[in-house]
Amino acid sequence: MLFLLYALNIYYVLDSALPLMPEPTTEDSDVVKEERKKREHDELLCRSHILNTLTDRLYDLYCNLKSPREIWTALQTAYQNEKRGIDKFLALQYFEFKIFDTRPIMDQIHELQILISKLKVKIPDALQIGAILSKLPSSWNDYKKKILHSMDKMTVEQFRTHIQIESETRARDAISQPSSFAINFVSQNGSGSGNKHLKVFKKSSFKK
Repeated sequence: MLFLLYALNIYYVLDSALPLMPEPTTEDSDVVKEERKKREHDELLCRSHILNTLTDRLYDLYCNLKSPREIWTALQTAYQNEKRGIDKFLALQYFEFKIFDTRPIMDQIHELQILISKLKVKIPDALQIGAILSKLPSSWNDYKKKILHSMDKMTVEQFRTHIQIESETRARDAISQPSSFAINFVSQNGSGSGNKHLKVFKKSSFKK
């Protein structure tokens, strides 16, 4: 809405510092008459554009206001109050945010940073890194200790790269290591000389 009003050069009518036009008199010059005519046209255009963007419910609520400045001020007040409530809810979400092993770590860190951006509060990199570390699951305790004991200073982007490498390394290790079920199965069926059901095939016995 602001972009449209600026593009049409009519946003100025919403400025609270804009002086009111004096009442018309018979002594008004042509310049004053032209200024008054332009102001009335711009106010009508501005009011119409604002009302045109509203939902039916909001239109019914604000259409009785004749001045575009009155409509704009009323909308600002309503939405600023709503935004304060949303900001409190986002802050609560940020403090209660937890990271779980059941989902990709980097996806959850990305969600947390989106939450921070919505708060529109400047949070130092050290605090952001500390917050992410505190929200990691217990399986990452060794990694948390390593980062906390490190003397290197990192930005959030550097930390994201660092934790992404750690996450990918863990994923590769999990794939390369045999599961406990496979180890138990081999130990039960492969050990001992009395197992006659376990056969070893020579390479030449397989067809291409």
